[in-house]
Amino acid sequence: MIRSRNMSQLVAIFAGVCRKYYVCWSNVLACRQWFKINLSKDARESHSTPSGTRAWYASLRYPVINPVNRKCSTVPIFSLNNQYSRNFHLSWLGFFVAFLSWFAFSPLIPDVIKTDLKLTSEQVGNSNIVSLCSTLIIRMISGPLVDRYGPRKVMAGLLIMGAIPSGLAGTISTANGLYIVRFFIGILGATFVSCQAWNTAFFDKNVVGRANAIGAGWGNSGGGFTFIIMIALFNRLLADGMSPHVAWRVAFAIVPVPILLSVATATLIFGTDHPAGRWSDRHKAVTALPESDNQTSINNNNDTENKSGDDFETGDEKVIKTAINSDLPVSELDTAINKPLSLNMANEVILNPLTWLPSLAYMTTFGYELAIDANLATVLYTLFKSPTFGQTKAGYIAGIYGLLNVFSRWLGGYFGDLIYVRFGVPGKKYLTIACGVVQGLFSVGLGLYIDSHPHPSLAVIIVIFVILALFNEVANGVNFSLVPHCNPNSNGFMTGIVGGMGNLGGVLFAIIFRFAPSPSGKAFWISGVIAVGVNLLLCIIRVPQF
Repeated sequence: MIRSRNMSQLVAIFAGVCRKYYVCWSNVLACRQWFKINLSKDARESHSTPSGTRAWYASLRYPVINPVNRKCSTVPIFSLNNQYSRNFHLSWLGFFVAFLSWFAFSPLIPDVIKTDLKLTSEQVGNSNIVSLCSTLIIRMISGPLVDRYGPRKVMAGLLIMGAIPSGLAGTISTANGLYIVRFFIGILGATFVSCQAWNTAFFDKNVVGRANAIGAGWGNSGGGFTFIIMIALFNRLLADGMSPHVAWRVAFAIVPVPILLSVATATLIFGTDHPAGRWSDRHKAVTALPESDNQTSINNNNDTENKSGDDFETGDEKVIKTAINSDLPVSELDTAINKPLSLNMANEVILNPLTWLPSLAYMTTFGYELAIDANLATVLYTLFKSPTFGQTKAGYIAGIYGLLNVFSRWLGGYFGDLIYVRFGVPGKKYLTIACGVVQGLFSVGLGLYIDSHPHPSLAVIIVIFVILALFNEVANGVNFSLVPHCNPNSNGFMTGIVGGMGNLGGVLFAIIFRFAPSPSGKAFWISGVIAVGVNLLLCIIRVPQF
């Protein structure tokens, strides 16, 4: 049990943090009004830009709306003055902060937590598996909830529920306590489903791959940032005089809990359910465009690269006239609407081979990434432990894998959108499979290199796993440019299945690392063989052209 003096210190620090965040959020309603009044002025400003850069500028700054379904055909990441930009940034931010608790154990468990709780290596591996199992279950449940209640409310609910066990992390004193807390913290991993379904609801088919990939990539980078933040905070607390027994517990109170609650509050206040308004009004999306929110609108469905270049002002809105892009294929995705899950629909989706194409591919790519995020620091610590190589250095190096998501997963979505224009959905399918196969081959190579060298080079290992990570994360990005084309009227349920299969893969690969800990490379090459085999088998599944 935690000594009473240390518990009092923990409570005092936590109370101080809560007071600070209470003050920050006491003005949040005023901030919302500021967004509406002040930021909207930017949309009314007339910009004198060269004609050659107008399309590029508009795609990053102004939403261009498809009047058929009210979805945005650009990804305006450099704006906050419209619902498309705000919801995009809230979607990835919610997924990002989930990692601050979901992966907070990984950088500290190889040494300090393992020593403090007197854990065996098997118990550490078991705790990783438990965490992934709970995420698998909740992702499957959250998909139908998204279809019924909308991604915004589900996202906020998951963040709030995940904050509760995060606050209880400091009470852990046994391995069983660790299992229980990590199981319930695993709820946060389901924020991925809300993130992807939210972006799919707001972004059109010509950019949905990029929107999903950037959102998931920036969100996934939270795994890498968590390694840096938790290790730096733990070391800072040690320098301030705390014992390791207290410092890692206090770190959970300072970082995950207040941030999770803050982002959940922002999601409920600043986010919106659907381009049509409330989630219950999503069936009205095919009606005329709304006359508010200071959003750029268009006259026809388009690709932003084919603009006439004619800009003009109408009242409070900046309007960009565009011509129809005749090369843009028509698909079911154009008018698809999320439908509440029924037994017949569930049966139809589950029996559809299209469901299992992205699902099994994601099992081998994102599942692999989850297992690497959870085990790479431990592997490096085991291989190179020395007076100059400890938990801190192992954690920082392992964090590179997650940090690469900042741009690598985005590249996958970009390539998916690009190849869709010429090759349609089959192009996305084969790009997903190709990246998964290359990932598997590099994993096999990494494992064989480690096992064949009694003293492997850290530099060589880093180079191999960075290249491996790039193909791994690009595959994840391409995958979720493919998902919206599979069962588009059940996007939440579909996203839940694919996301859940990703976690099932995480459990599978975590079990491999758990039961094949020695030699260290064995788990890598076994995982690589599985990834290559599964992805090659997926070639037989047929997909629609568009």
